[in-house]
Amino acid sequence: DVQLVESGGGSVQAAGSLRLSCAASGDRSSRKCMGWFRQAPGKEREGVAAIDSSGDTSYSGSVKGRFTISQDSGQNSLDLQMTNLNAEDTAMYYCAAGDEVGGNCPYNYWGQGTQVTVS
Repeated sequence: DVQLVESGGGSVQAAGSLRLSCAASGDRSSRKCMGWFRQAPGKEREGVAAIDSSGDTSYSGSVKGRFTISQDSGQNSLDLQMTNLNAEDTAMYYCAAGDEVGGNCPYNYWGQGTQVTVS
């Protein structure tokens, strides 16, 4: 199993910035695909940013140009640098990982989440 623990959430004013971090431990027998998701009350969970086992990144349209996903070479941590935050970014943010297969990520490991509130 892989254990994921998020940190860095909090309250920030509109147009402000936050950096979220995800510490990964457990199964390191293979490289993982990893990503950040978020869910606001009354809304569906949505993917925010992802990085595959080759280091290629992708972003949702609403955060493109504002958020940056990164990881250390050993995949011990996953960061999400968020800038120019707005109220629509308010959500519980989750770190997720999986054993990448066929270019797809199953995201079968999840953290407990960290709250981001933009006011």
